[in-house]
Amino acid sequence: MNKEKVVVSFSGGKDSTLSLYRMIKDGYKVIGLVVTFDTQNDSCFHKIPKEILKSVSEELEIPIIEVDCSDGKIYEEEFERALKKSKDMGAEICVFGDIDIEAHKKWCLDRCNIACIKGKFPLWQEDRESLTNEFINYGFKAIIKKVNLKALGEEFLGKELNKEVVNQVKELGCDPSGENGEYHTLVFDGPIFKQGVQFNIVNKEIMGDFGYLNINNI
Repeated sequence: MNKEKVVVSFSGGKDSTLSLYRMIKDGYKVIGLVVTFDTQNDSCFHKIPKEILKSVSEELEIPIIEVDCSDGKIYEEEFERALKKSKDMGAEICVFGDIDIEAHKKWCLDRCNIACIKGKFPLWQEDRESLTNEFINYGFKAIIKKVNLKALGEEFLGKELNKEVVNQVKELGCDPSGENGEYHTLVFDGPIFKQGVQFNIVNKEIMGDFGYLNINNI
C-alpha cells in the first residue's frame, strides 16, 4: 500500500478520471481534486457547472481544491497557489491526465516545480485509443460535453462515450481519445462513484468554433 498522498488536476473528463482511478488502484491516497473555475462558476475550459463538479466530488468522496481563473487573475499563479495549498494539506504529488503533448507536460511540471511538489503522469505516452477503451472497459460512463466544430458536428454533444462512438470519431479522421481537442467529456458514473451523478440536459450552445452541452443538477 503506497502511503503517498496525492491530488489530481481534474477536469471531470475521462483522462483525468482514468488517472485518478489508476492512482487509487495503485494504493495512493487521493486527498483532493484541483479544479479550475471562472467567473460564471463553470470549469474554465469545458463549461461544466460548479454544482455538477461538486456532485462528482461528493460521489467520489474527494474534496475540490479550487483554482480561480476569473478575469484579471493570472492562471499560472493561481494554479501554483492551489498546488501549494495541496502541499500544505499533505500532498506530495499532483497527478495529470496528459497523454503525449509535451508542451502541456512542461507547463504542468513548471507549476509543480515552483510549488515544490512532484508531478506524475500515469497515462504518459500510452496508446490513445487503448486508454479510451480501458476507460470504457472499467465501466465508467461519460457524455460528450464539448466539441470542436472544425472536427466534429454538434450531433456528438450529449452522446455517451462508448466504443461505437469512438469508432464514429475515428471514421471522421479524428483522434479517438480527443487528445487534440476534438471533444471533451464529463464522467458521471463508474467504479469509484457511489451512485452516479444525475443531471438535466438544458440545451446545446454554439460559441465560435465550439459546441457545448449545457446541463444542470436535478
